[in-house]
Amino acid sequence: MDRHDVPGASAEDVAQAHLRDLHIASDFGVQFFSYWFDPEKGGVFCFARAPERESLVSVHEKSHGLIPNEIIAVSEDDVLRFLGHVHDPVDHTEVTSPFRTIMFTDLEGSTALLESLGEAPFLELLKEHDLMIRRPLVAAAGREVKHTGDGILAAFDSVERALACALAIRRGFGERNRASAKPELRVRLGIAAGEPVDHNDDIYGSAVNLASRLCTAAEPQHILVSEVVRNLAPDSFRFGDPENLLLKGFAELVSVYELVQGPE
Repeated sequence: MDRHDVPGASAEDVAQAHLRDLHIASDFGVQFFSYWFDPEKGGVFCFARAPERESLVSVHEKSHGLIPNEIIAVSEDDVLRFLGHVHDPVDHTEVTSPFRTIMFTDLEGSTALLESLGEAPFLELLKEHDLMIRRPLVAAAGREVKHTGDGILAAFDSVERALACALAIRRGFGERNRASAKPELRVRLGIAAGEPVDHNDDIYGSAVNLASRLCTAAEPQHILVSEVVRNLAPDSFRFGDPENLLLKGFAELVSVYELVQGPE
């Protein structure tokens, strides 16, 4: 997957450039699957199979001269999990944004639960935990990217759906704990958002890393979100005051917000 910075370009400009790529791609052994365009940031992201990076650069250079600013190797499975169904736009009216919202969940005290209960009872609780996350995830049209053992990494096409899903997950665990005599299950949640290629060697690397760190920093049964997510959230969601945290892997303080409540 590659990224092009094209400030000021329109969706129609990008569609025409993509058509020129398609006309000569086979000459360089390249196959294009799709592309996405973020008009606000002027970013274009192409998903293609190529024998080497230079082949992809050569196609773009010969067809329209827009050399990729970044190229990262990705698996087709990862692209499908993060971005959903891959469809090559017929024209500029079908172009969609690559911006995705990333959510991490983490089960509090999973190691202690395993040690105190034993493997078989713990695995039964873990199955219950997984189901309580996956049901709201499916309802919110989120995609499970990865199961981490005691949590889930998921991707959403919209900030609103991710926030609604997180609140539904928290509510579900709270209701379950109040009604069940079994050991409590409490989760932390972290939410960030971004684009697929941004000076990293991994798809959605920065957004995934930030969501993971926010999840780790959250208290059990709390949801922490990034500043980008907070700014893009509909007015119907309520957040706490910003807090500046020093997160592992980040050189500077990061502004984070706690998601308090959703639409009534």
